[in-house]
Amino acid sequence: MSKRQDFDARVLPHLDAAYNLARWLLRNEQLAEDAVQEASMRAFRYIDSLRGNDARPWLLGIVRNTCFTMLERQRNGPELVEFDDAEFAASANAVDPNSVDPSVHLQRQRTRVQIDAAIRALSPPLREVIVLREFEDLEYAQIALIIAVPIGTVMSRLSRAREKLRDALSQISLGA
Repeated sequence: MSKRQDFDARVLPHLDAAYNLARWLLRNEQLAEDAVQEASMRAFRYIDSLRGNDARPWLLGIVRNTCFTMLERQRNGPELVEFDDAEFAASANAVDPNSVDPSVHLQRQRTRVQIDAAIRALSPPLREVIVLREFEDLEYAQIALIIAVPIGTVMSRLSRAREKLRDALSQISLGA
């Protein structure tokens, strides 16, 4: 099998997960695309160093490192993203005409925007464990491998992230 065939078979199926992680870490779709492209080039270059059959944690580790390198370069940006009322109002008013009940659709959109904002407000170490566990459904051991920390640290960060999300979302629901 050629290097290209090996890469295509083992790495390409995980590009959606790579993009998802990059988008959450960088909070910008264009930067996420750039990070995944850069990480993919690195993965292709070093495909011979991949051991075992599961390329997903290996690729996500490369994506994670690429994202944190990009974040370090743009360190002058804010750590937390402010909630954009205008964007929320625009997305909340875009009701699907095929929806049976527009109020249900509107409430779902509002909830999704609130959850996204709460996740974006987490620090990168907490945000990455939430994305890897809850969105990518990775096991603690795989997350530990990707972010190069002990499993106990993964569990601790995940617990703190969930607590912060619970607090943020309960404040939103109390204010509603």
